[in-house]
Amino acid sequence: MEIKKVAVLGAGAMGHGIAQLAAMAGMEVNLRDISDEFVQAGIDKIKWSLNKMAEKGKISQEDAEAALKRIHKFVSLPDAVKGVDFVIEAIPEKLSLKKETFAEVDRNAPKHAILASNTSALPISEMASATTRPEKVVGMHFFNPPQLMRLVEVVRGNKTSDETVRVTVELAKKFGKEPVVVNKDVPGFIANRCTIIGSNLVHWMVYNGEYTVEEVDAAAIHKAGMPMGMFGLLDYSGIDIAYSVAKFMEEREPGFKACPLLEEKVKKGELGVKTGKGFYTYPEKKWVPLDLPFEKAEKFDPFIPVYVGVNVAAELLRNGVASKEDIDKALKLGFNLPMGYFELADSIGIDVVVQKLKEISAKYGPFYKPSPLLEEMVKKGELGQKTKKGFYTYE
Repeated sequence: MEIKKVAVLGAGAMGHGIAQLAAMAGMEVNLRDISDEFVQAGIDKIKWSLNKMAEKGKISQEDAEAALKRIHKFVSLPDAVKGVDFVIEAIPEKLSLKKETFAEVDRNAPKHAILASNTSALPISEMASATTRPEKVVGMHFFNPPQLMRLVEVVRGNKTSDETVRVTVELAKKFGKEPVVVNKDVPGFIANRCTIIGSNLVHWMVYNGEYTVEEVDAAAIHKAGMPMGMFGLLDYSGIDIAYSVAKFMEEREPGFKACPLLEEKVKKGELGVKTGKGFYTYPEKKWVPLDLPFEKAEKFDPFIPVYVGVNVAAELLRNGVASKEDIDKALKLGFNLPMGYFELADSIGIDVVVQKLKEISAKYGPFYKPSPLLEEMVKKGELGQKTKKGFYTYE
């Protein structure tokens, strides 16, 4: 199946970026939003982005102009999906809204068309249930900004066909991306799932007064080499986005309780850089590097969310959700990490990770107890680099 024409639903932050990628890959693109004003705003951003790329010599001016001409504006959804081969939905993260949209797309798109969602966490299977073609519904989760971030998570719903997955993986590659396949429709998929559970624990620690925001971020920057710190990164990416994922996880994941810390910020409208205030202040609504003294880094262990993340990743592997290579790839490309969690666990020592998880679960509850896979590895003496075998083997 050759993809020649793509519809992108939603011209916002993600949608316009995805439309740009499809147009640059030589496809005709129908960009649709609920008003002409929204669509035009998306087109203007694409034009700006293409011109910047041309200025930097990444593409020619001719190619930039040709890509822009391949993008067509729509407000009518039935018209936007008529005659297309592939639909990518990038509308707000509300499951009821997405199901309504998928039902309407299903009624109007050609029977051969694949329907994909750019959701970061919502269940593909439930969106597919609103259609008559669940085997052709798939997750295609880009990371922000889509033009720059290399990762795409391709997510199987419970009825998604192998052919649909194959075509979606190939399309992601045509867009210049590096896809990973998520074999089961678990909340948060790979990258967000592995990070949100550990991050949420740290949020609880701050909320309960064990540490301050500055102590956590100073440790993350000075001890773990995180360029922005944990809360600085939340400000940068949008506290509202992290909050919506956390609330969804709370609804779907037994034992997960979203910390109220993010909810309080959202209710105040303090969403981070884009509103001028989050956990830190940004007078010009632009990111500024955090200047936190090393002394504040002494109390907090910045690897706490890593230990939890390794545990989550181990459960994904144990349950056949993804391969160890794809899990590590998702974490490295999705969050610009130098190492994946399995590589990091091998470096730290699986036995150390298990011991830390036992300490965390003793204090914060059985939700954090070590994965049976990790405990089995310790029993076998597969501790990582120090024993030449862990998740990977070493010479």
